[in-house]
Amino acid sequence: MTEIGNEAPDFEVLDNNGQMVKLSSFRVSKNVLLLFYPFAFSGICTGELCAMRDDLKPFQNDDVQLLAISCDPMYSNKAFAIQEGYKFPVLSDFWPHGAVSKAYGVFNEDRGCATRGSFLIDKNGILRWRVVNTLGEARNIEDYKKALAAL
Repeated sequence: MTEIGNEAPDFEVLDNNGQMVKLSSFRVSKNVLLLFYPFAFSGICTGELCAMRDDLKPFQNDDVQLLAISCDPMYSNKAFAIQEGYKFPVLSDFWPHGAVSKAYGVFNEDRGCATRGSFLIDKNGILRWRVVNTLGEARNIEDYKKALAAL
């Protein structure tokens, strides 16, 4: 698993609109809150991402970019983002399957999906905070706010 204080693994994947998103493109300009979630349209994942959607300002603004990522295909993420009204990129770690999740140490081989990993990457590309929950354990949105405030 990526260690706090080390450079976060760079990646380039498709977002829900078919556009390539590269983590390092945010260097210098924005901190990145990277949220791995197991499956689009599942109950806990939808609840977590809708909570972010409903209180988006702390997580996506001039200083921070929110990126949600799963191993679902781009088209599933597109339908998910449209249905739920997400105004942040929903990224696809579909192919090579789970490569980004594996780089961050949150890929669940048995289920073929990411666990609930959350990573805060600063403007220099350094991992500053992380929390990893099990598949069935929802994350606390207040933890993100505390981590961002500590930057």
